[in-house]
Amino acid sequence: MDKLAPRRDGASGKLLDIRNLKIEAAVYPPGETPRNIVIVDGVSLALERGKVLGLIGESGAGKSTIGLSSMAYGRGGVRITGGEVVLNGRDILKLRKGGLRALRGREVCYVAQSAAAAFNPAHRLMKQVVEASLKHGVASRAEAERRAVNLFRKLSLPDPENIGNRFPHQVSGGQLQRVMTAMALCSEPDLIVFDEPTTALDVTTQIDVLAAIKEAIRDTGVAALYITHDLAVVAQVADDIAVLRHGKLVEWGDTRQIITQPKQEYTSELVSVHQIEHEENAPHETPVLSVKNVTAAYGGGMIKVLKNVSVDICAGQTLAVVGESGSGKSTLGRAITGLLPPLEGSITFGGRALPGRLSDRSKEDLRQLQMIYQMADVAMNPRQTVGTIIGRPLEFYFGLRGRERDKRVAELLDKIEMGKGFVDRYPAELSGGQKQRVCIARALAAKPSLIICDEVTSALDPLVAHGILELLLGLQKEEQVAYLFITHDLATVKSIADSIAVMYRGEIVRYGPKSQVLKPPFDAYTDLLLSSVPEMEVGWLEKAIAGRRMESAGN
Repeated sequence: MDKLAPRRDGASGKLLDIRNLKIEAAVYPPGETPRNIVIVDGVSLALERGKVLGLIGESGAGKSTIGLSSMAYGRGGVRITGGEVVLNGRDILKLRKGGLRALRGREVCYVAQSAAAAFNPAHRLMKQVVEASLKHGVASRAEAERRAVNLFRKLSLPDPENIGNRFPHQVSGGQLQRVMTAMALCSEPDLIVFDEPTTALDVTTQIDVLAAIKEAIRDTGVAALYITHDLAVVAQVADDIAVLRHGKLVEWGDTRQIITQPKQEYTSELVSVHQIEHEENAPHETPVLSVKNVTAAYGGGMIKVLKNVSVDICAGQTLAVVGESGSGKSTLGRAITGLLPPLEGSITFGGRALPGRLSDRSKEDLRQLQMIYQMADVAMNPRQTVGTIIGRPLEFYFGLRGRERDKRVAELLDKIEMGKGFVDRYPAELSGGQKQRVCIARALAAKPSLIICDEVTSALDPLVAHGILELLLGLQKEEQVAYLFITHDLATVKSIADSIAVMYRGEIVRYGPKSQVLKPPFDAYTDLLLSSVPEMEVGWLEKAIAGRRMESAGN
C-alpha cells in the first residue's frame, strides 16, 4: 500500500504542480472504427496553498478533465497518458488504489455542478457531510458533526443546527450546493475542486453561493481549482485564471490582468462578449397569444403555483418571463402548452380560445405552438440522425416525404447556419450549441406562430449563447415568429426582449415594454434581479451583496 506524504498544514508554497499533462479518451463514432482523441494536450499549471486558480474555457476545453486529474481520476473512457500531477510533493499518478483512496476525500475533495445528482436521496444530509471525515479517521462523529454545523453557519445556511437532519429534496438548489461545499470542507482538505458549482443556479442564488464559497475559502485557508465558463463569475473568487481551449493552455495570469489586459486573442474574445443591441418593437393591437387571469396548481389544486397571471405576446415579438427558480416561469409555459391545465382564467391563441388540456387541442393548435427546451441533450432521440429529427414535424404536420422532405431539411439546416453536411450526424457527434440549433430547426419546421424558449441558453458557454441569441433574432425577423422567452438571466433579457414580465412566487410583480420595466425606480425584487447579474470587475460581488434591498427566495 502507498504511504501518503506528510501533510504540511499551514505551510506556504506550491501545493499542486501539474506538469505537461496529457489525457486521452476513446470515442466510438456510429458506423466508424473506434479511435483515441487527445482531450488535454501538454498542459502545465501550478497552485499555491490558500490560493484559488480559475479554469475557464468553452465546453470541451478540458477544464473538468484537468480538475479531476488533481485527484488522479478520469471519467469513463478517459486515460491520463502523460505528465505528472504533483500534490503535496509527490506525483499522485503513481499511487496505487490504496493510496488513492487515502488521498480522495482527505487531501483533495470535489464539488460537483449538480448537487442534486451528487447526493444520495435516501440519506440525511448530515450523514453524507461527515462521511469522509469518519472514513479517513479525521474526527469522531461528534467532532465531525460539530464541524459540519459550524460550516453550515459559515455558509449562511438556515437553521444550521438542524438542516443536517433534512433529506436532499427538502432544501433548495442553492442551499444544497452550499451543503456540498460544507461536505468538501468538513475533512479539512488541502485542495477543493469546484466544478461549475453555480452554473445551474439562478443569478440571485448564484451570488449567495459565490459569496459563501469565497468566505469559506478565505476563513479555512484551503486552496481551490474553480472551473467555469463564465469569466465574470470566476473573476469574483480567483487569484489567478488559466484560459483553456481545445485541451491546450491559451493564457495564464492573475485575475486583474486577464480581465483588463488579456494577451491572447481568444482571451480577448471571452472578455469582450458584447451584449446584443436589440431595439424594442412597439406591440401590435392584436396579440397572437393572450393569457388572462390564469391560476394553476399542483397536488389536485392544493398548491397554487400561478396566481392570476395575465400577459400578451404579439407576432414577431419577444416576451421575456424572468424570475428566480420556483417563481413560476416554466409553469406558465406548461399552462400555455396544455401540460398543466389552468384552474381559472383563459388562454387565447390566434384569436381563438385554446383548450386547457393538451389532449383536447387540435393538430393545428399543436403545430402553431412549439417549444425549445433547456437541455438539448435530453430533447432529442440519440438514435436518430439530425435529418430524421428535423424531418419528423415535416412528415407529421405537412405530410412531406422523400426528396421534398430532404430539401426542406436542408433549407432549415441552412437557416440555422449548419448546412446539409450535418444531416446524417447523430446528437452525440454535435457540440452543445449545435444541438440547440437542431432543436431550433425542429421547432421552425412546423412553421409555428409562437415558440416557447425555456432557458435555451442557460447551459451554454457565453460565446455559444451569444450565437444562439443572434440566430433567434435573425429568424424572428425573417419568419415573424413570436417568442415566449423564459430565463433567469437579465443580460439575456436585455439582448432579446421587446416586453418583460417579472415573476415572483407565482405572481407577476412588474410587466410592460422593456424600456419601462428596466427603467428606475425599481421594486425591491426587480432591483435584486438586476443587481445580481455578474459584472467583469474584481470586487463586484462584495458591492452587489452590500447593496441588496431584500434576500433572494433561495435564501
